[in-house]
Formats: sequence, C-alpha cells, structure tokens
Amino acid sequence: MRFADFPFLRYLPFLVSGVLLSQSGLGAPVWVSAAVIGGLWLLYLFLLLGKKTSSKLGLALLGYAMLFVLGALLSEGQKKRATQALDPALEFCEAYLARVEKYDVQKPNSQENLLEVIQLRDSSAWKPSKGKVLVYHKSAKPLLPGQVLLVSKSPEQIPPPTFPNEFDYRAFLARKGIHFRQFVGKEVQVVDRAESGDFRFWLERTRRSLVMVIQRKVLGLQAQQIATALLLGQKESLDREIRDAYAQTGTMHILAVSGLHVGIIYVILLFPLKGLRLGKRPRKIYLLFVVLLIWAYAVLTGFSPSVVRAATMFTLFSLGQMRERKPSSWNVLAFSAMLIIAMDPGVIFDVGFQLSYSAVAGILLLQPLIVRWWLPPNRVVEYFWQITAVSIAAQLGTFPLSILYFHSFPSYFLLANLLIIPLSFLVMNVGIAMLALNWVPFLGNLLGWIVSGLIWLQNWLTVQIQQLPGGNMERLTITLTGMLLVWGLLIVWANWEWGDRRKLVYLMIGLFLAWRAERLGRELRQPASELLVFSGEKGLLMDFKVGDQHFSWNESFPLEQISFSIDPNRVAAHRPQMPESVLALDGEGFRYFPIFGFRFGAKDNSLHWEGKGPRKVERILPDGGTDALPLDSLSANNGAFQVVF
Repeated sequence: MRFADFPFLRYLPFLVSGVLLSQSGLGAPVWVSAAVIGGLWLLYLFLLLGKKTSSKLGLALLGYAMLFVLGALLSEGQKKRATQALDPALEFCEAYLARVEKYDVQKPNSQENLLEVIQLRDSSAWKPSKGKVLVYHKSAKPLLPGQVLLVSKSPEQIPPPTFPNEFDYRAFLARKGIHFRQFVGKEVQVVDRAESGDFRFWLERTRRSLVMVIQRKVLGLQAQQIATALLLGQKESLDREIRDAYAQTGTMHILAVSGLHVGIIYVILLFPLKGLRLGKRPRKIYLLFVVLLIWAYAVLTGFSPSVVRAATMFTLFSLGQMRERKPSSWNVLAFSAMLIIAMDPGVIFDVGFQLSYSAVAGILLLQPLIVRWWLPPNRVVEYFWQITAVSIAAQLGTFPLSILYFHSFPSYFLLANLLIIPLSFLVMNVGIAMLALNWVPFLGNLLGWIVSGLIWLQNWLTVQIQQLPGGNMERLTITLTGMLLVWGLLIVWANWEWGDRRKLVYLMIGLFLAWRAERLGRELRQPASELLVFSGEKGLLMDFKVGDQHFSWNESFPLEQISFSIDPNRVAAHRPQMPESVLALDGEGFRYFPIFGFRFGAKDNSLHWEGKGPRKVERILPDGGTDALPLDSLSANNGAFQVVF
C-alpha cells in the first residue's frame, strides 16, 4: 500500500491549506484568485500539449497549486456571500419583517425560533434587508414555518466571548449565518404566510409530522426525545441529564445522526440483495434506489457534515458495485471531504466534521490491526469483537480532538459502545418500521411500545455506566502539536510492518521535537507571578498565580457562571478547579490584598497598587491585547485583564 495509490488523499491537504490561508485573513480578493487559477490552467495546458515532454513533477506541482488557490477562492467567495447576507443597519432599525424558518424549540423559560429578515424600517422608510435572527418568545400560539412576522424592536448582535477560552457562541452561530438575537416576549404579530408552500417549509412540516408520530406512539418524554434524536437527528430538546450521561460514556455519537445511522439504514436497504438473485440491470436499478433513499434521509435530517460524508461514501461504494468494482475507502473518504469543503469551506472548523472524519480515518487505519490481535472462536463472539475493534479504532482517532475541545475522556467507552450500539441498531430498525407503518392501528402502537422499551433499556444502561467510579476523566489538556504527535504515532504504528521504517522514525522524531519545542516556548512565556481579573455584568473574580501556588477571590461573580466562563481558562492554564481563597484585609471602602500589594474598590472595580507595581497590564478580551494600559491602577470593567508582576 503506497500513499501514491490514493490521489484524493494527496489532493485534500492542498485544498484545506488554501481554505486555512483565506480564513486566517491572508487570502486575496476573489477576482485575483480566479485570475491566478486561470493562469495556472493555461500554463498546465501549454505544458501538457507542448511538443517537449513535460516533467511529471512540474505538472503535479501545478495541479497542487491550483487546488491550493481553489481552496482560497472558495473560502473568499463564502466570506463575501456571508458579508452580503448581513445587514448591519438591522441593529438600529425601528422595526423589521421576517419569515419564520422552523418550528419552535422548547427552552426552559421560552420558545426558540429562527427568523429570516425580509425588510427593515428606519427613520425614513421600509427597505429590503438580510440577516438571520435567533428569537425567543412567549407567544400563546406557536410560530410556524413560512409565517411572516412584524417585530417592532431592533435585534442585538450576538456578543463575542468576554473571557479567554470561553466558548465562542458568536462564532458558532456565525458559521450558520446567524448574527443577531432578540427576546420578543409576547409581542409577536403575524402579518402573512404567503410563502408557506416553499420546499424548505414543506421539509420542515414533514419533519414535524414525523416528530408528531414519535410523540403519539413512543411512551415517555425521555424516550420520545431519544427516538427523535436517533431517527431524525433533532436533539435540541434533549434533557440535559440524559445528554450528559451519553456524553460522559462516549456514546453521544449515537444521538447525533451520523455515519453510524446512515450505515444502519444502508445495511437495512441492502439486506434484500442477499436473498434475491437479481440480474445486473435490476441490481443496478435497486442500488440506484438505495442511493436516492440515502440522500433523501440526509436531506430529512438536515445535511449534517457526518451524514453528508457517509451518504457520499455509500453512494460511491454503490456506484462501484454497479460497475463491479470496489473503490478505495481512503479515496472515497478524501473525495467526500473535498466535496463537502467545496460546498462549505468553513465546515473544516466544525467540530462535528473534524470528529466524523478523524473517527472514520481511525477505523480505516487501525481497525484491521486491532482485529488481528485475537481470532474469536465463533460468529457471535466475532461480531462483538468486530464492534470492539471499531470502537477502539474510532476512539483512538478522535480522543486527541475530544481532549482539545472538551477536556474529558470516557473511561468506559468500550463497555458503553458494546452495549449501546447493538441496542441503537434495534431501535433504528424498529423505529423506521414504526414511522412507515404508524397508520396501521395495532401494529403502529406495538412498534411504538417496543421502541419505548428498547430506549428505556438503552437509557438505563447508559446511566448505570455513567455512575461507575472513575467513569469520566476530566480537565485533560492537549496542544495542537501534542495532537499532531499522537496522530503521528498512530500512523507510524499502522504503517510499521510495510512502510519505510526510516522515514517513519524521522517523522516520529520530528513530531516529538516540535512538541517539546512548543512546550518549552509555552513555559518560557508563562510569567512566574500574575493576576487575572474577570469582570462581568454581575460581579468580578480574580485568579492569582505565584510560582506553583494558585489562589482566587470572588467578588459577587455568579457561581453558576464560573463553570462555563472562568473554568475553561483554568483548565487551559492547568489551574485547579477551586483554588484556595486569597487573604484580603477590609478597609474603608476597599479591600487590601497583601499578596501583590494592591487596593481593590468594589464600587468601581478599580485596582490601585502600592509600592512596586506590575510590569505589564493587558486587556485580554473583549477588545484584544494592548500594553497601553497604565501600570499604577486598573479599572476592570466588563472584560478579562492580565497583570504580570
């Protein structure tokens, strides 16, 4: 097996590199990238059709350069479209008209929905406008897709994160084209529903009708939520406790419609081919029918990256069967990634996209090696051993990303997947039959009862595994170079038997040296003594670091906000979750902190140093770093500040 045998695997890094260049802000305008690609194509054709024999290396380099520029071009085009789809005047309008995009989603104290803005009214007149607004309302009547609403207040732009390493909800929604939010209360006025027959609203209504079937046939609220997530990919209304249970046992992928679900449907649809002896033509027609159903399911579940990836791969495998050829899994995987990136270049920053492809890559790379560890004595044991090998391989491929983003690792992922995946397979089989045959009175109810029982068992097992001691390792960290080192070691292991061992050793040494250099640089940049000030709307919190000691002081900062606002930075900096409380002396209208010799005024969040002051005072967020802040005092209002001593 040679890397040269997988052309699309060679093409993919160049396309991704062009996207990354553009996303970093170094990309050229669209017309420049288009002109460069045109010039490269002309040069490529000139060399290819020229009388003199062209160098294969030169032609290959030109092809890679075109892919690189194409990635930048696609990304720049997407950024331009995103800019055109955002109307900054929307934030200052007096009112606006918007179309409802989906059905309401129940939140703890309100209903959530998404509006697509049509027009806005400023001080002079109504004007065409664009933009998406995430709204929360308490209207007695639900909002329905296709309705046109008149909103008499302007929305606000979604704010950026206030504190370092805090989840960037603004960027998360921006990748979906959502830049505004608004609480409209009961002030919802429906003025029209003229475009409710649009295809996307028909699709929303179809999804809603299937959800209603689940709610009628499946018993119990939790079972209904799990069935909706498993069968339709709608997990917005999942109970927080059951969501945490699946996440902490490493089975959350079962609740998000992914390649696993598409694979189950693909297996179900291909099952008749094993019992029927069809000719070539009927077989091709049936495989084409399977492909159409797979893509219909992808459309129905919302075109998530993992579903599109799986649908593309199974389509290519089906086309290969039509031609009686088996395409390379690596080529299919890389081609599907290139296709998704071409349609949406920003998807490379989507965590689901990254986890989906790293999981499949781990399975393709490592599962054959793991299976060879043991030869099961019978088919039943072999079936569970195959699931075990797939779970281990997928977890090895994804755990660096999981630690990077979520800082945790499920200790019992293997046990959980061995039990939950077969159950989810049964739920999918019976659930699909229930959705298709729900109109049959007795049968529909019976299938719903079976789905309810299976999901109850699945939830009970998940919670039991979650409660096992040491079930979830938390507060783990890894750097980008550390992640690359882990992946590099996995590649070396997978290719050790038939690869060039000298090159593999050089790769391992190079990655290890890069990891050590990155760690050394981080340690040298880390100050010995520092104070971090986190100032929010409801209070202020200070974290102190003196050598290896860590302290903290909470000045009315909400305790429920610490876990998602402050703790991510503590995890990244290897600080304890609950540092010791620092010594503070009360004075008249201020507190004195002997540890760094400063007075703190709670009324105006001001810090004043006595004697020797800090070496640097820097605002970290939300305005970005600057060394222009004075060194004798600090007014810490709404943001994060670093004070270095």
